[in-house]
Amino acid sequence: MFDKDFTPVLRFAVVSDVHYKDEHTIERDRMKQAIQTAYRLSDESDYKKLDAFYVVGDFANNGSPTQMKAFRQTLDENIRPGTVWNVSLASHEFGYDGPDGAKQRLREIFGIDTNTHRVINGFHFISVGCDHGCRFEDGEKKFAFDSLEEAVADSRKKPIFFFQHPHITDTVLGSINWGEDDLIPIMVNYPQIIDFSGHSHAPINDPRSIHQRHFTALGTGTLSYFEGDDFDKYYGTVFPGAEKAAQMLIVEADAENRVRVYPYDLITDNFFPYVWKIDTPSDPTTYIYTDARYNTGDRPYFKDGAKPEILNLNSRGFDVRFPQAAIDSDYVCDYSVYVIDTEGNIIRHKSVWSEYYFYDMPECLTVPFDDLKPGEYKARILARSFWNLRSEKCIESEFVKLPE
Repeated sequence: MFDKDFTPVLRFAVVSDVHYKDEHTIERDRMKQAIQTAYRLSDESDYKKLDAFYVVGDFANNGSPTQMKAFRQTLDENIRPGTVWNVSLASHEFGYDGPDGAKQRLREIFGIDTNTHRVINGFHFISVGCDHGCRFEDGEKKFAFDSLEEAVADSRKKPIFFFQHPHITDTVLGSINWGEDDLIPIMVNYPQIIDFSGHSHAPINDPRSIHQRHFTALGTGTLSYFEGDDFDKYYGTVFPGAEKAAQMLIVEADAENRVRVYPYDLITDNFFPYVWKIDTPSDPTTYIYTDARYNTGDRPYFKDGAKPEILNLNSRGFDVRFPQAAIDSDYVCDYSVYVIDTEGNIIRHKSVWSEYYFYDMPECLTVPFDDLKPGEYKARILARSFWNLRSEKCIESEFVKLPE
């Protein structure tokens, strides 16, 4: 639900990493759903408008004319008069024939340039395109600087809404593997920036998808498939059930320059239970979504009676099924699942997500182990928060013996 104690004078939606293909795939349906849902939620609120809809890159899978025309058709058929829309170019759009071809098609099909600067309801919207992959070269840097200077000449208090495809390095979740640092020396001089980026496909309902240090940064998720930059998970960087991904941000600002950000799950048609509040965007001393969260977060815990089960026991291994841990805020991030022998040695270890990225996350998880030698083993589980706090107690199964 939108904040009932907040009176917006601006509302816009943001998506990224839609990945239209030449053929019709589910991403086209999700993009249409995102636009229509943003309008429905606006129609049901006191502030009836959707002032803008921004797409932060990788809207096409390789930038072919077919994909770009199909995306423009979705916009034409669903965006209402009075809503400003914008699409950014990024690495995937360059896949068909390089940056020059993609930029030409953007002008011909969408009628816009790769860099745009608009004023919407008195707020500056600056979108910076990429060049040669996801880098920002001299032209993009100059455009960013000139546009930011123009924005602060209007007001140093108002938030500046800034858009580019890759994350800014070392900000939000996904920004280590999927970030670029070219714009950092410019952006740090404008704390009122509220930055929107994609590229990583990292879930937006992860509390690390908002970050404040020199400015406010937000990840924008995906309408295609989840991924991240955690390399310790046994299944790699692509999340289990990754294809069930359709998330967007809805953003509001009021006359006092306050901002509210609402992460939304299109798969289940629900707001996630977060409202990110930025009351004084221009003052870093008021930031609350900082790295200090690593020192103040809650520790997960297992409820009384929680215990893992050993299932599908065979001569090579078994499955470990266990109930999710609880936490007093956010979600549990992930689990370490250990296989222990009778002498207390750790024989195998798998790190797994809690699958928090699903609005209807599962109550239990199952982890397979299929390369064990003959012997007796038990499972031990530890839970971890997003802020690296582990459960003080683990849960363990009974010992089982692999059959001959």
